[in-house]
Amino acid sequence: MQKDSYEDILFLEHPTSLRHPRMSVQNRAAQFAPFAALTGYEEALGETARQTSQRIVLDEDSKENLDRKLQWLLAHKEEQIKVQITYFIEDTKKEGGRYVTEKENISRLLPYEEKIVLGSGKQIKTTDIMDLQWEHCDIF
Repeated sequence: MQKDSYEDILFLEHPTSLRHPRMSVQNRAAQFAPFAALTGYEEALGETARQTSQRIVLDEDSKENLDRKLQWLLAHKEEQIKVQITYFIEDTKKEGGRYVTEKENISRLLPYEEKIVLGSGKQIKTTDIMDLQWEHCDIF
């Protein structure tokens, strides 16, 4: 019968050093914690992989149609008109951005500043607007 090679030390008491105190469980666990040699690498990789859209340049017909809608809204600014507005938000970290569509009431129109103020207080430059829609907007 073959003898187990660790049988002679299997039930011995754990050795304790006289010079070094015993390490706590937290410190022992820290030895095996994952190590990130490149701090921030995962975030940089995620930022590089993040997709942005390019700004769509409207043709002249679309610009005129959008301008007519803005003029109509300016003429009817006293009415509480809930619009669906699609506009471009420029990305602060890389080239391009994204398009956002929101449904909200228009609070104010600032024609000289070329901005629309939504009910939430958000200001949108008219040059960033790609589309405006509202109920009974089929006249445009």
